[in-house]
Amino acid sequence: MSSSPIKVAIVQKPPAWLDLQATLDSAIASLNEAVSQGAQLVMFPEAYLPGYPTWIWRLKPGGDMALGNQLHAKLRKNAVDLRRGDLDSFREAVKASGAVVVIGMHELDSRFSGTTLFNSVAVIDSDGRLLNVHRKLMPTNPERMVWGMGDASGLKVVDTAVGRIGCMICWESYMPLARFALYAQDIELYLAPTWDCGDTWLASMNHIAREGGCYVLSTATAAQGCDIPDSFPERDSLFTPDEWINPGDAVVIKPFGGVLAGPLHREKAILYAEIDLEEARSARKALDVTGHYNRPDLFRLEVDRRAAPPVHFTDDPA
Repeated sequence: MSSSPIKVAIVQKPPAWLDLQATLDSAIASLNEAVSQGAQLVMFPEAYLPGYPTWIWRLKPGGDMALGNQLHAKLRKNAVDLRRGDLDSFREAVKASGAVVVIGMHELDSRFSGTTLFNSVAVIDSDGRLLNVHRKLMPTNPERMVWGMGDASGLKVVDTAVGRIGCMICWESYMPLARFALYAQDIELYLAPTWDCGDTWLASMNHIAREGGCYVLSTATAAQGCDIPDSFPERDSLFTPDEWINPGDAVVIKPFGGVLAGPLHREKAILYAEIDLEEARSARKALDVTGHYNRPDLFRLEVDRRAAPPVHFTDDPA
């Protein structure tokens, strides 16, 4: 873990929607660009591999079922299968870069169902090791037609080359008990890849930085209709070229609150900031919600972090 100031980079450039390999290539290019500017921690948005399913907020319930099924099938074919090694080349690029990387992805469950997708975020250390994969606990509204609900096996804060990192995906940050579970693991860097943006989201990130006494990094994907590729089924019926689908709004919040960098609004770019982890520890002198500002004699939280597979097989060894 670094004891000197750390340079962080938040990538909010658009992916190649529904094309995993092209998006991985884009992510590696952005990673190398950030590292060339001195970044030691590089963060990507929610479901970046291969793009947040923004179409679900535009499909007409019932009326667009055939299109929704077509899009989902293409998404499934371009989701990340960790057992197949779909992140291996990217992890090699991370290792070569020497940076720590946090990236959102559609993760395919190939072990059990073979078809269910999860909204996941991966933490990859500077040596290319996959330290943690957290699956979104509760998809939001129409997202439940895309992703299954994750268990708490990835609800962890992990040691990395740049500090202790924990992740919450989008509106998971509105789950106070999930936040508390991360705070109680000596968190220094709270990373919130998201699709949300704007003043209300920024206020929430400020609140979390104060409540948790940690740095908060957050970003959505900055994208216009023209960033949706020609190969996207019925693209022109869902998007117009000049519209801003999402402004991005990448931001870095200081421990105890206050914007350090950003928001990066309507820019398909990378946001940079320098942080000092000692500020997180100093911030918790006044307010440490899992330490001296807690009443464990009155309140208790229990988290079941055991993996929750759908089936357990017991085979006859004979």
